Amino acid sequence: MAAPPVRIPMGASFFMAAMALITVMMMSSPCHAQLSSTFYDQTCPNALSTIRTSIRSAVSRERRMAASLIRLHFHDCFVQGCDASILLNGGGEKTVTQNNNSVRGYDVIDSAKSAVESICPGVVSCADIVAVAAREASAAVGGPSWTVKLGRRDSTTGNPSQAGADLPVFTDSLDTLISRFDKKGLNARDMVALSGAHTIGQARCLTFRGRIYGNGSDIDAGFASTRQRGCPSSSGDSNLAALDLVTPNSFDNNYFKNLMRKKGLLASDQVLYSGGSTDSIVSEYSRTPATFSSDFAAAMVKMGDIEPLTGSQGQVRKICSAVN
Repeated sequence: MAAPPVRIPMGASFFMAAMALITVMMMSSPCHAQLSSTFYDQTCPNALSTIRTSIRSAVSRERRMAASLIRLHFHDCFVQGCDASILLNGGGEKTVTQNNNSVRGYDVIDSAKSAVESICPGVVSCADIVAVAAREASAAVGGPSWTVKLGRRDSTTGNPSQAGADLPVFTDSLDTLISRFDKKGLNARDMVALSGAHTIGQARCLTFRGRIYGNGSDIDAGFASTRQRGCPSSSGDSNLAALDLVTPNSFDNNYFKNLMRKKGLLASDQVLYSGGSTDSIVSEYSRTPATFSSDFAAAMVKMGDIEPLTGSQGQVRKICSAVN
């Protein structure tokens, strides 16, 4: 004889419990799942090409800008997620030690935003423009390209305290760097790959003076002597030097070759190849530029997924430096 059918109670208590479960499931789903490479296909189909034209023009005028735009994206994402909070005047992030007189490219993002606003007012976020700008900057100097996921919204506040606490410092040890990246969901391999952006760009004398005058065993003496010529021991804090002495304006893997020769400009660069856990990654990237290029692109996508504001969160700023 067949068993009687099981009757599921459909009273108010069951209904409320079911709705509560659904709500919890919705709240626990990762917000970055809403990002999509086709986000603006219908609302602003020419957004990406417009940003590309603006960024390529800026890099053409000043090659160094490519490094600055990649770094801008990095310094944005590491503070309360990729939300363009670093762009806010008065938001506090611009003036923390790691950003003040160091982070550049704000005017380039403003120009790109203005160009996009002229064709699609109030549609494309500053956070997305920063993300796309980093990709275009890399490609413009021979670096990798990648598919940028879109749909981020802009924050209405900055977070200077988190910026000061979470952004890397040029004196960080390897363990400290690994910890900082791990806190953002990025592993040691991601960290080494992203550090490879230092194959382009420049650093201020202030950030490497201690290393080139320290007579340490982890720096090539000839390299130190060369750098001392442009960075006096007690002046010239703002004097600039290329992070990669060999090919300073080309995105390649020479950065890693330099580290293996004890020619990393910053202490936080050289610690990646100093007898620690990341030595093997540096060695691999020095031998196989294609692997570095692929890993860098993947790490940039992963970084772009850090805590984005989506949906009804935040806003789409009309001007990147101020809330609406």
